[in-house]
Amino acid sequence: MRELKTEITINSRLESVWKILTDFEKYPEWNPFIKRINGDIVEGSRLEVLICPPGWNGMLLRPIVKKVEKEKEFRWLGRLLIPGIFDGEHIFEIKDNGDRATTFVHREIFRGILVPVLWNKLAQDTENGFVSMNESLKLRAEEI
Repeated sequence: MRELKTEITINSRLESVWKILTDFEKYPEWNPFIKRINGDIVEGSRLEVLICPPGWNGMLLRPIVKKVEKEKEFRWLGRLLIPGIFDGEHIFEIKDNGDRATTFVHREIFRGILVPVLWNKLAQDTENGFVSMNESLKLRAEEI
């Protein structure tokens, strides 16, 4: 198992950050890392997600929503072919800091036999994508 984790403080109310994060239709307007999400934010549903880490052409994923806790957490699980080859649990968490500030935690837990083989390139590019998305989310939320 390997994990990537980033976080950023956003000077905006938790409700505003959650609304932006779950408004999939508007992702193409602001999100440089996750260019598109189609589907419903409902546990057990399947999404279609286009992820574009820096330096990659993009990957189309079809993960299953694992958890939705309104204004707190949203996560999905994506797999390459069958369980255990390459699994990624993508997690968005938001925390109310009080005083109109929110912490956005963006992380992913990777499991499977291909993770060690792909880790060096995957980790750097994915982390750069996380940071880029975090900064764009911050800008959008602070404009409201």
